[in-house]
Amino acid sequence: MAGFSMELPDTEEVKEKEAEAVAPTPEVKVKLEKAADSNTNNLMTFDLDSLQERRDIITSIDTFGNDIVEKSTQKNDMLNVRLADLSKMGSENGAVVSGLAELSTQMKDLDPSGIDFTKRGVLGKLFNPARAYFTKYERADAIIAKTMDSLSEGKKVLKNDNTTLEIEQMSLRDLTKKLSQQIEMGTQMDESISAAIEKAKIENVDEERIKFIEEEVLFPLRQKVMDMQQMQAVNMQGIVAMEIVRRNNKELIRAVERAENVTVSALKIAVTVASALYNQKIVLEKVNAVNEATNKLIGATSKMLKDQGANIQQQAMEASVSVDTLKEAFANTFDALDAVSNYKSKALPQMKNSIEQFRALADEGEKRIQKMEATEEKKRQMLEGGGAPIKKLNS
Repeated sequence: MAGFSMELPDTEEVKEKEAEAVAPTPEVKVKLEKAADSNTNNLMTFDLDSLQERRDIITSIDTFGNDIVEKSTQKNDMLNVRLADLSKMGSENGAVVSGLAELSTQMKDLDPSGIDFTKRGVLGKLFNPARAYFTKYERADAIIAKTMDSLSEGKKVLKNDNTTLEIEQMSLRDLTKKLSQQIEMGTQMDESISAAIEKAKIENVDEERIKFIEEEVLFPLRQKVMDMQQMQAVNMQGIVAMEIVRRNNKELIRAVERAENVTVSALKIAVTVASALYNQKIVLEKVNAVNEATNKLIGATSKMLKDQGANIQQQAMEASVSVDTLKEAFANTFDALDAVSNYKSKALPQMKNSIEQFRALADEGEKRIQKMEATEEKKRQMLEGGGAPIKKLNS
């Protein structure tokens, strides 16, 4: 889009744009020029001896632009009070700014990257850093939630203020536009009257009329134009001030929305990840401990086999076993094998029954898992489809 820019214009640029917005159009200037020439012709031809005509001209000059100036004055008086109240929202003690500062403090205090979850020694035994951190997070969660509620209310106030400012700005701009037309009218009359006076002086005619016009018309007219120009500048300053306040309010609103949609969610994710990593570290330490114990056990067993293996073989070679003992041993062994065979025959139906029960349990578990996965898939699709962002942490 041509001319589109996200940069905030400076005050002078805003003033220039507002001046262009309220300046009379070329068509209006042409009409005002014609009116000014008509008034000048009337001044040069009215009955100078008529006291009533003189009074009418003087009154017309005295009241020129008074209504617009008076309305502008009233509007500026109200806006000065209004802008003073609005500026408090953006001050250091303002609800939105103080809320953002409080949120920033809580976020920095809860940053898990600055917590030593692996503290060792005497203090590590007496003080569990992980437990203390998550306890602190639970306490801060309520503070953050309250702060976010306050920021949300502040954002509503800022939006309402901007709506009011926009209405007031349009009203003041309309008055300033009318004031600009009055100034243009006065300027055109000044030029037309001055030209007529110069012409009359050259022709050396109607000195009394020239004196009346200079003293009773031209002089107060220029005073009026100067007064209206000053009021125009005051109005322009008010319009610019409202524009700056509106833009600042928009920045504060964006800051609040950023805190609602990004900052708090990022904190929640950081805390969750920190918790998972801490739990994974505990499991890893336990696995390492089991592996270490297993290695020691295997080493001790192999040493026992090494030390006792030769003795066992020597005793086996030297042992004297009778035939009767061997026969009895074989008989016992065969009996044991028969008992095992009978046990297996009896155990087969029971094992089949157990297998069927375990299969039923597994099928039921699979159904529950599929249901859970379907639920999670729906949640994921809702989030990808533009689900509402998390606006505050749940306690």
